[in-house]
Amino acid sequence: MTTTESFADEAGTSPTIPIVQMENVGKSYGNVHALRGVSLSVRQGEITCVLGDNGAGKSTLIKIVAGLHEHTDGTMSVNGEERHFSSPREAMDSGIATVYQDLALAPLMSVWRNFFLGNEITKGPLGPFGALDSAAMKRIANAELTKMGISIPNLEQPVGMLSGGQRQCIAIARAIHFGAKVLILDEPTAALGVNQSGVVLKYIVKARDAGLGVVFITHNPHHAYLVGNHFVVLKLGRVALDTHRADITLAQLTTEMAGGSELEALSHELAGIDAGVVVDPSKAGPPVAAEPISESR
Repeated sequence: MTTTESFADEAGTSPTIPIVQMENVGKSYGNVHALRGVSLSVRQGEITCVLGDNGAGKSTLIKIVAGLHEHTDGTMSVNGEERHFSSPREAMDSGIATVYQDLALAPLMSVWRNFFLGNEITKGPLGPFGALDSAAMKRIANAELTKMGISIPNLEQPVGMLSGGQRQCIAIARAIHFGAKVLILDEPTAALGVNQSGVVLKYIVKARDAGLGVVFITHNPHHAYLVGNHFVVLKLGRVALDTHRADITLAQLTTEMAGGSELEALSHELAGIDAGVVVDPSKAGPPVAAEPISESR
Protein backbone atom coordinates (compact mmCIF):
# COMPACT_ATOMS: atom_id res chain seq x y z
CA MET A 1 0.00 0.00 0.00
CA THR A 2 1.34 3.43 -0.89
CA THR A 3 2.56 5.61 1.97
CA THR A 4 1.87 9.28 2.64
CA GLU A 5 5.43 10.19 1.64
CA SER A 6 5.25 8.46 -1.73
CA PHE A 7 1.96 10.17 -2.56
CA ALA A 8 3.59 13.50 -1.76
CA ASP A 9 6.53 12.63 -4.00
CA GLU A 10 4.21 11.74 -6.90
CA ALA A 11 2.31 14.99 -6.54
CA GLY A 12 5.49 17.01 -6.13
CA THR A 13 4.03 18.66 -3.05
CA SER A 14 4.31 18.64 0.70
CA PRO A 15 1.61 16.66 2.53
CA THR A 16 0.52 19.95 4.16
CA ILE A 17 -0.15 21.66 0.82
CA PRO A 18 -3.71 21.17 -0.51
CA ILE A 19 -3.89 18.64 -3.33
CA VAL A 20 -7.33 20.06 -4.26
CA GLN A 21 -8.03 23.74 -3.69
CA MET A 22 -11.37 25.38 -4.47
CA GLU A 23 -11.65 29.17 -4.27
CA ASN A 24 -15.05 30.91 -4.35
CA VAL A 25 -16.48 28.16 -6.53
CA GLY A 26 -20.04 28.57 -7.73
CA LYS A 27 -22.41 26.59 -9.90
CA SER A 28 -25.51 28.03 -11.54
CA TYR A 29 -28.24 26.33 -13.54
CA GLY A 30 -29.80 29.29 -15.29
CA ASN A 31 -31.17 31.51 -12.52
CA VAL A 32 -30.74 28.80 -9.88
CA HIS A 33 -27.54 29.06 -7.82
CA ALA A 34 -26.70 25.62 -6.44
CA LEU A 35 -23.34 26.78 -5.04
CA ARG A 36 -22.05 30.25 -4.24
CA GLY A 37 -18.57 31.26 -3.11
CA VAL A 38 -17.52 27.85 -1.80
CA SER A 39 -13.86 27.46 -0.80
CA LEU A 40 -12.48 24.06 0.16
CA SER A 41 -9.00 22.64 0.78
CA VAL A 42 -8.26 18.91 0.63
CA ARG A 43 -4.90 17.80 2.00
CA GLN A 44 -3.24 14.40 1.84
CA GLY A 45 -3.40 12.35 5.01
CA GLU A 46 -6.41 14.34 6.22
CA ILE A 47 -10.17 13.69 6.35
CA THR A 48 -12.28 16.67 5.33
CA CYS A 49 -15.92 16.24 6.33
CA VAL A 50 -18.49 18.15 4.28
CA LEU A 51 -21.81 18.27 6.11
CA GLY A 52 -25.16 19.67 5.14
CA ASP A 53 -28.86 18.95 5.04
CA ASN A 54 -30.74 17.98 1.87
CA GLY A 55 -30.41 20.76 -0.68
CA ALA A 56 -27.31 22.22 0.94
CA GLY A 57 -25.19 21.75 -2.18
CA LYS A 58 -23.20 18.64 -1.23
CA SER A 59 -24.11 16.71 -4.39
CA THR A 60 -23.24 19.64 -6.64
CA LEU A 61 -19.88 20.02 -4.92
CA ILE A 62 -19.12 16.31 -5.45
CA LYS A 63 -20.06 16.48 -9.13
CA ILE A 64 -17.70 19.41 -9.74
CA VAL A 65 -14.69 17.72 -8.12
CA ALA A 66 -15.55 14.38 -9.76
CA GLY A 67 -15.78 15.89 -13.25
CA LEU A 68 -19.50 15.41 -13.82
CA HIS A 69 -20.23 19.15 -13.84
CA GLU A 70 -18.04 22.17 -14.54
CA HIS A 71 -18.15 25.07 -12.10
CA THR A 72 -19.40 28.40 -13.45
CA ASP A 73 -17.57 30.67 -10.98
CA GLY A 74 -14.32 30.64 -9.05
CA THR A 75 -11.32 28.36 -9.51
CA MET A 76 -10.39 24.77 -8.72
CA SER A 77 -6.76 23.65 -8.63
CA VAL A 78 -5.33 20.13 -8.47
CA ASN A 79 -1.66 19.86 -7.46
CA GLY A 80 -1.38 23.61 -7.92
CA GLU A 81 -2.71 23.58 -11.49
CA GLU A 82 -6.06 25.20 -12.27
CA ARG A 83 -8.44 22.63 -13.72
CA HIS A 84 -11.87 22.43 -15.34
CA PHE A 85 -12.75 18.74 -15.62
CA SER A 86 -14.96 17.94 -18.60
CA SER A 87 -15.49 14.29 -17.66
CA PRO A 88 -15.11 11.87 -14.73
CA ARG A 89 -12.24 10.20 -16.63
CA GLU A 90 -10.24 13.44 -16.46
CA ALA A 91 -10.78 13.61 -12.70
CA MET A 92 -9.76 9.95 -12.28
CA ASP A 93 -6.63 10.52 -14.38
CA SER A 94 -5.76 13.34 -11.97
CA GLY A 95 -6.02 10.95 -9.01
CA ILE A 96 -9.54 11.82 -7.84
CA ALA A 97 -11.79 8.82 -7.15
CA THR A 98 -15.42 9.13 -6.13
CA VAL A 99 -17.42 6.44 -4.36
CA TYR A 100 -21.13 7.22 -4.73
CA GLN A 101 -23.93 5.79 -2.63
CA ASP A 102 -24.75 3.25 -5.36
CA LEU A 103 -21.02 2.27 -5.38
CA ALA A 104 -20.90 1.55 -9.14
CA LEU A 105 -20.70 -2.17 -8.34
CA ALA A 106 -22.43 -4.91 -10.35
CA PRO A 107 -24.40 -6.98 -7.80
CA LEU A 108 -24.42 -10.21 -9.85
CA MET A 109 -20.70 -10.14 -10.62
CA SER A 110 -18.05 -11.66 -8.36
CA VAL A 111 -15.98 -9.70 -5.87
CA TRP A 112 -12.79 -9.89 -7.93
CA ARG A 113 -14.56 -8.89 -11.16
CA ASN A 114 -16.02 -5.86 -9.42
CA PHE A 115 -12.62 -4.93 -8.02
CA PHE A 116 -11.23 -4.69 -11.58
CA LEU A 117 -14.41 -3.47 -13.28
CA GLY A 118 -13.26 -1.24 -16.14
CA ASN A 119 -9.59 -1.96 -15.41
CA GLU A 120 -9.37 -5.67 -16.28
CA ILE A 121 -6.00 -7.40 -16.69
CA THR A 122 -5.71 -9.38 -19.92
CA LYS A 123 -3.17 -11.79 -21.34
CA GLY A 124 -2.29 -13.13 -24.76
CA PRO A 125 -1.13 -11.65 -28.07
CA LEU A 126 -4.18 -9.40 -28.50
CA GLY A 127 -3.16 -7.10 -25.66
CA PRO A 128 -6.21 -5.32 -24.19
CA PHE A 129 -8.46 -7.56 -26.32
CA GLY A 130 -6.92 -10.78 -24.99
CA ALA A 131 -8.37 -13.23 -22.50
CA LEU A 132 -8.97 -12.07 -18.94
CA ASP A 133 -6.14 -12.97 -16.57
CA SER A 134 -8.50 -14.11 -13.85
CA ALA A 135 -5.77 -15.69 -11.72
CA ALA A 136 -3.81 -12.43 -11.52
CA MET A 137 -6.92 -10.38 -10.76
CA LYS A 138 -8.01 -12.74 -7.98
CA ARG A 139 -4.54 -12.69 -6.47
CA ILE A 140 -4.27 -8.89 -6.53
CA ALA A 141 -7.83 -8.34 -5.28
CA ASN A 142 -7.25 -10.69 -2.37
CA ALA A 143 -3.93 -9.02 -1.49
CA GLU A 144 -5.35 -5.49 -1.62
CA LEU A 145 -8.43 -6.38 0.42
CA THR A 146 -6.22 -8.13 2.98
CA LYS A 147 -4.04 -5.02 3.29
CA MET A 148 -7.17 -3.09 4.21
CA GLY A 149 -8.09 -5.75 6.75
CA ILE A 150 -11.11 -6.90 4.75
CA SER A 151 -11.70 -10.64 4.97
CA ILE A 152 -13.82 -12.13 2.16
CA PRO A 153 -13.09 -15.88 2.03
CA ASN A 154 -14.79 -16.46 -1.33
CA LEU A 155 -13.95 -13.86 -3.98
CA GLU A 156 -16.19 -15.74 -6.46
CA GLN A 157 -19.39 -14.84 -4.61
CA PRO A 158 -21.55 -12.08 -6.10
CA VAL A 159 -21.05 -8.66 -4.54
CA GLY A 160 -24.80 -8.46 -3.99
CA MET A 161 -24.50 -11.14 -1.30
CA LEU A 162 -22.19 -8.97 0.83
CA SER A 163 -23.27 -6.52 3.51
CA GLY A 164 -23.51 -2.83 2.72
CA GLY A 165 -20.42 -2.16 4.81
CA GLN A 166 -18.38 -4.78 2.95
CA ARG A 167 -19.43 -3.34 -0.41
CA GLN A 168 -18.36 0.14 0.68
CA CYS A 169 -14.99 -1.23 1.78
CA ILE A 170 -14.42 -2.97 -1.58
CA ALA A 171 -15.07 0.33 -3.37
CA ILE A 172 -12.60 2.12 -1.06
CA ALA A 173 -9.90 -0.55 -1.49
CA ARG A 174 -10.38 -0.44 -5.28
CA ALA A 175 -9.87 3.33 -5.36
CA ILE A 176 -6.67 3.06 -3.31
CA HIS A 177 -5.26 0.28 -5.50
CA PHE A 178 -5.82 2.20 -8.72
CA GLY A 179 -3.81 5.19 -7.53
CA ALA A 180 -6.32 7.62 -6.06
CA LYS A 181 -4.77 10.57 -4.26
CA VAL A 182 -8.13 12.04 -3.31
CA LEU A 183 -11.06 9.85 -2.28
CA ILE A 184 -14.55 11.36 -2.21
CA LEU A 185 -17.14 9.35 -0.30
CA ASP A 186 -20.78 10.25 -0.87
CA GLU A 187 -22.82 9.48 2.28
CA PRO A 188 -21.14 6.07 2.77
CA THR A 189 -22.90 5.39 6.09
CA ALA A 190 -26.35 6.78 5.19
CA ALA A 191 -28.08 3.43 4.62
CA LEU A 192 -26.09 1.37 7.13
CA GLY A 193 -26.74 0.21 10.67
CA VAL A 194 -24.53 1.08 13.62
CA ASN A 195 -22.14 -1.86 13.29
CA GLN A 196 -21.71 -1.57 9.53
CA SER A 197 -21.22 2.20 9.82
CA GLY A 198 -18.42 1.55 12.29
CA VAL A 199 -16.74 -0.81 9.83
CA VAL A 200 -16.88 1.78 7.04
CA LEU A 201 -15.56 4.55 9.31
CA LYS A 202 -12.61 2.30 10.18
CA TYR A 203 -11.73 1.90 6.51
CA ILE A 204 -12.10 5.63 5.90
CA VAL A 205 -9.36 6.09 8.49
CA LYS A 206 -7.29 3.42 6.73
CA ALA A 207 -7.58 5.41 3.50
CA ARG A 208 -6.31 8.48 5.34
CA ASP A 209 -3.45 6.45 6.80
CA ALA A 210 -2.57 5.33 3.26
CA GLY A 211 -1.85 8.98 2.45
CA LEU A 212 -5.06 9.90 0.64
CA GLY A 213 -6.91 13.14 1.03
CA VAL A 214 -10.40 11.98 2.00
CA VAL A 215 -13.58 14.01 1.47
CA PHE A 216 -16.32 12.49 3.62
CA ILE A 217 -19.77 13.78 2.60
CA THR A 218 -22.34 13.19 5.32
CA HIS A 219 -25.34 14.61 7.12
CA ASN A 220 -24.36 12.82 10.35
CA PRO A 221 -22.19 15.02 12.62
CA HIS A 222 -21.53 12.09 15.00
CA HIS A 223 -19.96 10.01 12.23
CA ALA A 224 -18.02 13.03 10.96
CA TYR A 225 -16.61 13.87 14.39
CA LEU A 226 -15.43 10.30 14.97
CA VAL A 227 -12.95 10.51 12.07
CA GLY A 228 -12.73 14.08 10.77
CA ASN A 229 -9.79 16.49 10.88
CA HIS A 230 -11.52 19.37 9.10
CA PHE A 231 -15.21 20.28 8.97
CA VAL A 232 -17.12 22.28 6.37
CA VAL A 233 -20.87 22.83 6.78
CA LEU A 234 -22.90 23.88 3.72
CA LYS A 235 -26.25 25.64 3.90
CA LEU A 236 -28.24 26.57 0.82
CA GLY A 237 -25.15 26.39 -1.36
CA ARG A 238 -22.89 28.50 0.86
CA VAL A 239 -20.23 27.67 3.45
CA ALA A 240 -21.71 28.26 6.90
CA LEU A 241 -18.77 26.80 8.84
CA ASP A 242 -15.16 25.97 8.02
CA THR A 243 -13.08 24.84 10.97
CA HIS A 244 -10.63 22.25 12.26
CA ARG A 245 -11.17 19.63 14.91
CA ALA A 246 -9.23 21.48 17.61
CA ASP A 247 -11.57 24.45 17.32
CA ILE A 248 -14.97 22.77 17.65
CA THR A 249 -16.74 20.24 19.87
CA LEU A 250 -19.21 17.60 18.78
CA ALA A 251 -22.01 19.55 20.46
CA GLN A 252 -21.09 22.71 18.55
CA LEU A 253 -20.85 20.82 15.26
CA THR A 254 -24.23 19.18 15.87
CA THR A 255 -25.83 22.54 16.67
CA GLU A 256 -24.33 24.13 13.56
CA MET A 257 -25.45 21.22 11.43
CA ALA A 258 -28.95 21.30 12.94
CA GLY A 259 -29.40 24.94 12.06
CA GLY A 260 -28.34 26.83 15.19
CA SER A 261 -30.64 29.87 15.32
CA GLU A 262 -33.23 28.13 13.13
CA LEU A 263 -33.42 25.23 15.60
CA GLU A 264 -33.75 27.73 18.46
CA ALA A 265 -36.67 29.43 16.69
CA LEU A 266 -38.36 26.09 16.07
CA SER A 267 -37.91 25.10 19.72
CA HIS A 268 -39.61 28.36 20.73
CA GLU A 269 -42.55 27.68 18.41
CA LEU A 270 -42.96 24.17 19.83
CA ALA A 271 -42.42 25.18 23.46
CA GLY A 272 -46.12 24.88 24.34
CA ILE A 273 -46.40 21.28 23.17
CA ASP A 274 -46.52 18.57 25.86
CA ALA A 275 -44.56 15.76 24.21
CA GLY A 276 -45.41 13.34 27.02
CA VAL A 277 -49.15 13.34 26.41
CA VAL A 278 -50.74 10.11 25.12
CA VAL A 279 -54.16 10.77 23.60
CA ASP A 280 -57.09 8.37 24.01
CA PRO A 281 -58.56 8.17 20.49
CA SER A 282 -62.07 7.67 21.87
CA LYS A 283 -61.88 11.06 23.63
CA ALA A 284 -60.07 12.98 20.91
CA GLY A 285 -61.81 16.01 19.46
CA PRO A 286 -61.52 17.55 16.00
CA PRO A 287 -58.13 19.04 15.08
CA VAL A 288 -57.60 22.63 16.19
CA ALA A 289 -56.16 25.04 13.66
CA ALA A 290 -52.51 25.65 14.50
CA GLU A 291 -50.55 28.87 14.28
CA PRO A 292 -48.62 28.93 10.99
CA ILE A 293 -44.95 28.04 11.45
CA SER A 294 -42.53 30.72 10.35
CA GLU A 295 -41.14 30.13 6.86
CA SER A 296 -37.96 32.09 7.54
CA ARG A 297 -36.09 28.80 7.91
